[in-house]
Amino acid sequence: MKYSNTGIEDVMEYPRFTFNPKEGIDNPALVISDDPDPNPCPVPRLCQLKRAEGQGFGFVLRGVQGKRGHVIREVEPHSPAEVGGLRDGQRVLEVNQEYVDNMEFPELLRKIQRCGLRVFLLVLREEEYEQAVSWCLDLQEVARSNRGDNHDHKARLCHVTRNPVQGLGITIRHVQGQKGMYYLSTLTAGPAERAGVRNGDKLIWVNGVTVANLTFSALNKIFKRSSIHVTLLVIDRESESVCIKRRIPVVADLAECLSLAHRPKTMDLVQGPDGYGFLLRQEKLRVSGRIVHLLREVEAGSPAAQAGVEDGDLVLAINGEAVETAAHELIVHKIRESGQSVSLTTITLKGRDYYRQLDLSPLLFYDEDIKEAQNGPDDRGNLLYPTGPRLCVLDREAVGFGFNLCCAPDKPGTFIGQVASGGSGQRAGLLRGDAIVEVDGQNVEDRSLEEVGALVKAGLTTLKLLVRERTEGEHLGRNGPQETQTAVSSSAL
Repeated sequence: MKYSNTGIEDVMEYPRFTFNPKEGIDNPALVISDDPDPNPCPVPRLCQLKRAEGQGFGFVLRGVQGKRGHVIREVEPHSPAEVGGLRDGQRVLEVNQEYVDNMEFPELLRKIQRCGLRVFLLVLREEEYEQAVSWCLDLQEVARSNRGDNHDHKARLCHVTRNPVQGLGITIRHVQGQKGMYYLSTLTAGPAERAGVRNGDKLIWVNGVTVANLTFSALNKIFKRSSIHVTLLVIDRESESVCIKRRIPVVADLAECLSLAHRPKTMDLVQGPDGYGFLLRQEKLRVSGRIVHLLREVEAGSPAAQAGVEDGDLVLAINGEAVETAAHELIVHKIRESGQSVSLTTITLKGRDYYRQLDLSPLLFYDEDIKEAQNGPDDRGNLLYPTGPRLCVLDREAVGFGFNLCCAPDKPGTFIGQVASGGSGQRAGLLRGDAIVEVDGQNVEDRSLEEVGALVKAGLTTLKLLVRERTEGEHLGRNGPQETQTAVSSSAL
């Protein structure tokens, strides 16, 4: 364009160029470039937060009135939240790789509480979030594209029970010249393979101890000390490659939980004329000095006893809300404000020690257990199995098969009585009250309790039980076990 005294003249100036047959056309005025993407995809950030016992994460989570999403606010200086990368205004897309943007606010709070001392949050800056919403982007796809669709590329948590003949069913291979690099070979259909370990898996940790800095002899000692069972975190080569590429840490919190011992249990209690029938007591453990909240003095025939509450159960959650570290008075208040019914999630002291050794919250994978139950939870919050006959294969352990037998007076049939928490029977799917149809292929429906017991005891290393759900006509009397520290305070409920 040229400017003149009379205004603007349309004068086109063509650039000069020369043609060189060897070099092609010399045209400096012609510049070819890609247009910038007007809608760049927002990039979420993965933040790992780790707090100490009794410490908070150091941020406030708020819902947005009349809008979707959950906002990070009031990040405290030098807190686990700030150190982990959280900033004011960020929006939470995922918690431990589960999409939560469309989750109800109370449910999201409970989920973060259940993570225990460590949580992974995938967050998006506020302006990026608002822009993505205005562009109608699928935020779940945004989260997935950031980490890749790696649901099939996760580490695995596997609890392996030693077999008297096969042992653990694994061989450890050390990569020469590379400290802490261990791979596993599995015995076909052996205990490790049945627990979810695959041939060629890389070993990340054993019983909560990371193997990267262990010598082969030190690792061997850990396995030898685990006389009955061992919990492994493993990953295959392809999955590890995906995690490295996506910068996803290989940790138990983000692993696929295939098997763990000592599962928590949830019981729904309906208040009777005299209350629930148990005493909630705050106690100080002698060895560790930790303060815990235990259920004591469970009254026979009370709503608590009928729901399956056992003396010495440690309280983890009230109505789905984690309360393990809450004050005694607050827990009592939550139970009482619940009205005529309450849901208790508990675990044995032995079970809680097991999860502490693994540095995991016992509630971390509990929702996963409920979702994977084939018929969903029943009206007491217990997991249901198919109502038809079920084949349960049990491995004998040092303490036996992990269950006992019972029968109804003057009535045919033998039933499963107590099932040891975390034992072989529980892992195989046995439920208290199951009617036994066959023992190692022999029909026992018309056999006496003594005969069935003899067949069970005859099982050397494995036992195959065909069981079915007890019918209403096969009523059994209550045969629940009674299970346990210095009392600090207690309340009758």
